[in-house]
This record gives sequence, structure tokens and C-alpha cells, in this order.
Amino acid sequence: MNRTIKEATDKRFRYDDHAQLEAHLQDFINAHNFGRRLKTLRGLTPYEYICKIWTSEPQRFKLNPIHQMPGPNT
Repeated sequence: MNRTIKEATDKRFRYDDHAQLEAHLQDFINAHNFGRRLKTLRGLTPYEYICKIWTSEPQRFKLNPIHQMPGPNT
């Protein structure tokens, strides 16, 4: 995952300051977690997989992951 992040951010773009890198990195992580379907998770996004596990084994979690989805106020 570290190589994937580095190739998607640092190796492709030049940033004027650290804040630009942080903003782009956050956008990349959100796109990966909520939009990219992975073969290892049987075609689910990481967020969908976490929600699936939460419904079958809620005792493993301290917080409800469904409440952690970004929305219009984030």
C-alpha cells in the first residue's frame, strides 16, 4: 500500500507546500476506501467489506462503521 500511495502522489505531482500533499493524500485515501473494488475482498471496497464484517460480528468493533461514512458536513 505504501508504494501505491507514493506512486499516486509523490511521484506524479509536485506540491508547493505540505498542506497540498495532505489534501491530495486524503482525497486519494477516500477514493481508495470508498470507490476501489479489490479482488482480495471479493469485489468489495474496503468500506463495504468492513460494513459486511460489522453486520456479522459487531462485537469486534467499538464504533459502528456505518456512522463513519463521510457526508456533506465533513
